[in-house]
Amino acid sequence: MKNHNPVKNSFSRFGKYLLIGFFVLLASVFILYPQIVYCELIRFSSFQSSSNKIFYSPSIQPKHYKTLQTLISKSEARIDSFYSGKKSQPTIIICSNPQEYQRYCSSTEGAGCSLGTPWGQSFVILDAQSIDVDVISHEMSHTELLARLGWWKITTQMPQWFNEGLALMLDRRFVNNPDPAGRYLDYMDEWQYYTGGGQEILELKDITSIKGFFSGSQKYVMLAYMSSGMEVSYWLALSEEKGVASLIKNMNAGKKFKEAYKQAEQKQAISYYRKLPSNPLRILVREGVAE
Repeated sequence: MKNHNPVKNSFSRFGKYLLIGFFVLLASVFILYPQIVYCELIRFSSFQSSSNKIFYSPSIQPKHYKTLQTLISKSEARIDSFYSGKKSQPTIIICSNPQEYQRYCSSTEGAGCSLGTPWGQSFVILDAQSIDVDVISHEMSHTELLARLGWWKITTQMPQWFNEGLALMLDRRFVNNPDPAGRYLDYMDEWQYYTGGGQEILELKDITSIKGFFSGSQKYVMLAYMSSGMEVSYWLALSEEKGVASLIKNMNAGKKFKEAYKQAEQKQAISYYRKLPSNPLRILVREGVAE
């Protein structure tokens, strides 16, 4: 005679549903974000690694590892200096051809990209043909901000213009000026060039999302970068060296980005404001053209 246990049967059904749900979720992640799955499974690929931190394409000869490691170490030092310490530990994937780069980055454009997950993992994917300290530092800035604020705040509160603008402060391909005020002036020059003397302005509200930032032509994206660089360099000139730490602290204490961003610059804004040329993007805000 069979012994029917309703509690046991309920748990058995629940376990089956949970298992089915897990596989459905896994399949959904793979369909929507295959690059995340490939990055998570990098340890089981043909990429080579001796530390489970840096993974090299099988096409990269071991004699080049040391040179690549040196570039990465210099970038980490730049992150450590800018953020007053380095917290992120991204997995670094170095590709040797467009096919590899597209698999892990989900794009064929650019020399590097970064990915983060809700469960705390982060990845920096690099093209070995275009790798340098600036590219690595740019991407590591994204993973550092992710480590300090978390995936949810970055995704729901952080405007893309700030994320990219802050990364430009460690990326010296466009402006290489250590002086905060001088850096802002140099970015203003770049902005003037890409806007035709201020004739084709891209407002910050238009590049708040990732889609808004990267959805246009190459000229559009470059203008998005220069607009971000000008705004963030201006903000850093006002907030000085403690601006980033103040913003992160306030956001982790529960303040929204907009409030934390303004508060970080308030103490120095009055004394510094008259020393710098007006920020064209903020003039638009004051005149009610942008929010």
